[in-house]
Amino acid sequence: MISVGQTAHGAAQQALVVARDAYFLAADKPAGLLVHGDGTGAATLTDQVTAYLRAHGSDAVPQAVQRLDVPTTGLVLYSLDKATQPAFDALVAGHDMRKRYLAVVSGVWPARPQVIDAPIGRDRHDSRRMRVSRTGKPARTRVELLERRGPYSLLLVELLSGRKHQIRVHLASRGFPIVGDGIYGGRANAGGLMLHAWREEFDHPITGERVALETVWPERFSSLGFHPRLS
Repeated sequence: MISVGQTAHGAAQQALVVARDAYFLAADKPAGLLVHGDGTGAATLTDQVTAYLRAHGSDAVPQAVQRLDVPTTGLVLYSLDKATQPAFDALVAGHDMRKRYLAVVSGVWPARPQVIDAPIGRDRHDSRRMRVSRTGKPARTRVELLERRGPYSLLLVELLSGRKHQIRVHLASRGFPIVGDGIYGGRANAGGLMLHAWREEFDHPITGERVALETVWPERFSSLGFHPRLS
């Protein structure tokens, strides 16, 4: 098994490389950064990953095979080899990887682990939002309580499908919006959106090795009383 973690953050707004081989690179995305260009010329995670590769003597053209919302932090996987990129695309499309997030919500989340199974579609009244909808696409999210601190609950969340804003929508639909999520009713927070793509595991589609990736603890969670005690 390839097992990789990080022990320290780099400069703010700089892509942090969690793992890299000849075929893929995993980066720890900071908040406020697009993964892909949107035509506005805004800085992107892909720009920073490209700069990292050039600085380390590689001319690979990184292609993101995952995405995160702009305010969400954490793991994003890139393909580095055009010939093998379809294998990574298939890995993501087939949900053949285990990706887990940390989220802080307002309220006392139940102690028992549960799966939220509710379809998600676009909100016809607000183009920024998605919503639980009977006519939406199937969506399933596994949620486990890790710790409670005052009015907040720290959750371990695993995506069992991949819909836009899925975690944010599912948690808000249960009355537990993520702290800092103004779009879905979350409590305002100076640290921003309390959602972090923390861990990811998959079988390497080229080498067959098991890959286990982990980012450092998101320090902004500590401002709400949560500290790294996770194994």
